[in-house]
Amino acid sequence: MSAVAAAAGAAPAPARTESTREAIAAALVELAAADPAIVMVCPDSVKALRATAFAARFPDRLFDVGIAEQHAVAFAAGLASCGLKPWVGTYAGFLTMRACEQLRTFVADPHLDVKVIGVNGGILAGEREGPSHQFFEDLGIARMLPGFTVVAPADADQAGRAVHALAAAAGPAYLRAGSGRDPVVFPQPVPFELGRARIAADHGGEVAIFAHGALLGRAMAAAEALAREGLGAVVVDVHTLKPLDVETVAAVLARTGAAVTAEDHTIIGGLGSAIAEAAAEHCPVPIERVGLRDVFPESGEGESLLDRYGMGVADIAAAARRAVARRRAGGPRPA
Repeated sequence: MSAVAAAAGAAPAPARTESTREAIAAALVELAAADPAIVMVCPDSVKALRATAFAARFPDRLFDVGIAEQHAVAFAAGLASCGLKPWVGTYAGFLTMRACEQLRTFVADPHLDVKVIGVNGGILAGEREGPSHQFFEDLGIARMLPGFTVVAPADADQAGRAVHALAAAAGPAYLRAGSGRDPVVFPQPVPFELGRARIAADHGGEVAIFAHGALLGRAMAAAEALAREGLGAVVVDVHTLKPLDVETVAAVLARTGAAVTAEDHTIIGGLGSAIAEAAAEHCPVPIERVGLRDVFPESGEGESLLDRYGMGVADIAAAARRAVARRRAGGPRPA
């Protein structure tokens, strides 16, 4: 653990972790067994994607193109143009940054059916490697690509379900995955509906907390703490950032009149921006954004890093109190 992370105080270890990478890989094997058009493209990332089982079962349908992310995306686009259904994946930043032009020009513009898997999404997932492998800009970049669906599932079970949902939807998509040591947010399986936010916890209507990925579990813990104080929060899992479920977002904002966004991502361009945009257009309310604040984080123990950079349970609860205070100071809730 880094000195900075240690100074912040170690967060309690999650009760259980599972691998979003393994869940995605298992879902792809299952889908590929039923659909011979599904293939994988790996730029030296077979092990990173946990795709060894896919390679063993479908050796002619996995293409390892070496350390060449731009080529991998262009190659996947070529496969899609011939009627195949490629899933291309590696570290999130290497795809959304290094291969951004290829995603834009060769996948998004012709609206090809290419699914993109970005692993090590967030600072929690990149805890061991430091800033070069902590990808906290990926969702914002993917959101800007015209026609792209963008999904950040809460945990491994949700990631597997997301693969099935995305496979059934035509067109390009970006799916965020973690480190392989991902907190279990939902102890029991819950439904996953692409493009639809869902209420993850409901303790009342004083404030809304919108979250996704690993931060969803922290948001739920913050809501429980707020409930003990007498402040009721509703927690919304926004696993699909694009297309955003504006109907549900607006309804929750109208109910609460105050909101918090919580994400393991920069507050610029990701969930915080998406919710703020929806609020500005449909239901303006005070919003507090919890996430990485325009800095490069250090490496260290993952849970402590989230606390160090203002994404702790206490930070989410404090943001909720501020949002409610702003609403109360500003007058009545929106009609």
